[in-house]
This record gives sequence, C-alpha cells and structure tokens, in this order.
Amino acid sequence: MNRLQRLQARIPEGSAVLFMVQIFATLGFAVLQSTLVLYATRRLGFNNDQATLMMGLFGAFNYGLHLFGGYLGGRFLSNRNLFVGGMLLQVLGCGAIAGGSLAGLYWGLSLFLTGSGLNVTCINMMLTQRFAPEDDRREAAFLWNYAGMNVGFFIGFTVAGHYQLDELYGHIFWFATLGNAMAIVLALLFWRTLADRDTPLTLHRGAAFWGRFAVGCAVLVGLVPLLAGLLQRPGDTAIGMKALCGAVGLALLVLTLRHPVPDEKRRMQAYLVLALGSLVFWSLYQMAPSGLQLFAVGNVWMNVWGVPVAPQWVQNINTVVIVIGGPLLAALFARWRARGWPVDIPQQFAASLLLMGLGFLALPLGIHFADPATGRSDFSWLFLSYVLQSVGELLISPVGYAMIGRLAPKQYQGIMMGSWMLVTGLASLFAGDFSGMVEQPVDGSALSTNAAYATLFTQLGVGSVVMGAVLFGLRPWLRRLIGR
Repeated sequence: MNRLQRLQARIPEGSAVLFMVQIFATLGFAVLQSTLVLYATRRLGFNNDQATLMMGLFGAFNYGLHLFGGYLGGRFLSNRNLFVGGMLLQVLGCGAIAGGSLAGLYWGLSLFLTGSGLNVTCINMMLTQRFAPEDDRREAAFLWNYAGMNVGFFIGFTVAGHYQLDELYGHIFWFATLGNAMAIVLALLFWRTLADRDTPLTLHRGAAFWGRFAVGCAVLVGLVPLLAGLLQRPGDTAIGMKALCGAVGLALLVLTLRHPVPDEKRRMQAYLVLALGSLVFWSLYQMAPSGLQLFAVGNVWMNVWGVPVAPQWVQNINTVVIVIGGPLLAALFARWRARGWPVDIPQQFAASLLLMGLGFLALPLGIHFADPATGRSDFSWLFLSYVLQSVGELLISPVGYAMIGRLAPKQYQGIMMGSWMLVTGLASLFAGDFSGMVEQPVDGSALSTNAAYATLFTQLGVGSVVMGAVLFGLRPWLRRLIGR
C-alpha cells in the first residue's frame, strides 16, 4: 500500500467531501459579514446607526438559531436534508440581495439567516457521525474542517474586497450565490456518502418519518417571513432580543442559586462569571465587520506600500492569525504545562480580555499620530489592533464551548450550551450599539470624527482591560469553583 492509499485509508468516508463542502458553504457568510454594513451605507443610504444595528441583528439571529438548528437536524429533518435546504435558502437570499433593492435586502437577509442559522451545525453533526466515540482521528478531522472554514473565509473576504474597490456590489453578492450553490452541488453529488448515521430520525419510518419531515420543512418556510418582519422593525427587535437574553440570564442565576449539589453549584457560578467576561470580549470582537470597518474606510489610510487595501481584506488578518497562530499557541501551552506552568481557563479568559483591550487602545494611538492634513491613521495601527484581537480569540474561543462539558451539570448541559450561544448573539447586538455611536460626517472628513472615535475606542479598550484585570484577580476563587 503506497502513501496515498494509506492516507485515504485513515480518512473516514465523507470526511474529505465535508472539507470541500465547508469551503463553499462559508463563502456566502464571509461575503455578507464583511460587506453588509458597507452595502447598506454606501448603496442603500443607511446611516451608521441603522447599518450597524442591522449588522447586530444579523449576528444575533445567526447565532440564536444555531441551537434550534442543532435540535431540528436529526430529529425532524436529517442533517443532510437540513443542510441542503438551508443552503438553498442562502442561495436565494444572496440572489435577492444582489437585486439591489431595499425589499431585496430584508427578504434576502431573512432567507439567508434562516438557512445559515439552522444549517451551520449540520456539517459538524455529519462529520462527527463518521467516527466512533473512541476514534482518535476525530480531532484531526475537526481541525481540517475548521481549516476548510477559514479557507472559505479567506476566499470570500478576498473576492468581496476585490469587487469592493470598484463598489460592484452586484458582483459581490452573485459570487456568494454561486459559491453557496456549489456547496449544494457537492452535497448532491455525494448524497449517499453524507447520509445521517444513528440519529433519532433514523428510528422512524413511514408516516412518522414524513410527518416529522413536514414539520421540519414548515419551520424552514415559516421562519423566513417571521425574520423579514422582525428585520424591518430593527429597534423593537433588538430590544426584544436583549430582554429575552436578560430573562435567560436571570433564569440561569436562579437555577444556580437553587441547585442542590454543592460542587455542581460552584461550577455553575464559575460559568456565570466567565459568561460575563465572554460577553465583554465578543461585544468588542464583533465590531470588526461594522464599527471598525466604518472607521477603516473613513479614517485609515487604506494603502500598503502603494497598494490599495479593500475593507474586506482587513478581515483576513484574523483568518491568517488563527490558521498560523492556533497550532503555535497549542504547542506553546503544551510546553508550558510540561514545565509545570499553569495555563487554566480563568487565566486564558483574563488574557484574552487584556489583549482585546490593548487592541482597541492601539487605535487611539493611531489617531494621535494620524496625518494632520487628512486625519487618516496609518494602516499599521489597524493591523496591530486586529492581530491583538485575533490572538485574544485564540485564547477564549476554543475553550469556550469545551468548558461547558466540564462546568455544566449533565441535566443542564443543553440549556447552558444554548445560553452560551445567546451570549454571542447578545454581544452582536451590543457591538451594533457601540458601532453606531459615531456618525459619519457628510463631507467624509476623518478630522470630523477622529475625536469621537478616539474617545469610544479608549472607553471600550479600558473597559476590556479592567474586566480582564478583575478576572485575573478572581482567578484563585474561580479555580476553586471549577475544582482546580
């Protein structure tokens, strides 16, 4: 058996297909995430506050529907069917937005978000079904899948930025349409290979199966007009979603205080404290496609060594840091732990908030040293900010979902996982609020907004550093709660 045959033998059937599917499935989200605010402000006439609020709802709906999609897939629709159905909605959504109308934007976003919100967990579910519980190849397969997602982001950001230089928004969204359509084509070509394995739905036959199938399809269709209506009332919708998140947080607090098992109660308390730290981090992190992008377009010299830099290309700083820095950071932590240096969850959360704060504090420095004639900051300050934020993401993101299995009692794991997703959705709404605080001047002059941006970034940066310091100070207490 030659080397290629040995490699193929180590890859379960369907894993390689899912890697390719992941690349194309990510393109539409990458395009919309990086272009929505620019399209709304520069083509549809939205002001900053309206555009960033829409971006906040985009993230909130996307993350909020993840949990529902995880429940729907494998119970009412197979993960395979839900993925293809969701991708079809994404294709229709990108096509509607490409039409260039305001109505097309609302209906396109509702179609896209229904699809992406419900089907994002399907690939992970299909992939994990390819491995037995004790299979040691699972971790490598998910690393490859994560790499495929980042390849998709890199391509999406790069192509969107290419067309953004000439503001060819129709080209941008048609590219997203074709990219997502390719994911459907691949899934259909390997339809049997991607079949679900050992899910609750596979236990049903005949009328029971088709009844569940009908319910799943009705959910897919029914969510679209619901989201379209909510998106057209963004202010009320944002308030309602914040109230919902607040109610969930209060319910979790009561659940924690009443929990009868002392050790589990202490771990639940640690979860609540770390969730607050996570909320601060992601609220700033998710300003990248909204407030930070508007700042880059209006207040930064988007040119490196004479080469124009498209706003979407800035997002690739994060992609590259994650792909390169992830393995390096994992090796560094392994070396530290081998030497007896503790690297624990509270420490990583505190460090991530410190890095996020420093990333935001780099921006007022750039404004201070900006060109006095134009008011535009050098691109290097924006680059530094994104690098610091991305390293912070590496510290907090991988441990976020993984720690829930350790901190949540078995009977509450689903609730606490869903609540962690809601934290990210709530953070998206706060990111929209922060991003809309600085109005762009009619003349487009950076000198008119630099002072406001410097104040905003300083306040956010200091807030994140303070939260990081508080978590670091609470580290001994949190370690006792967690049990380390």
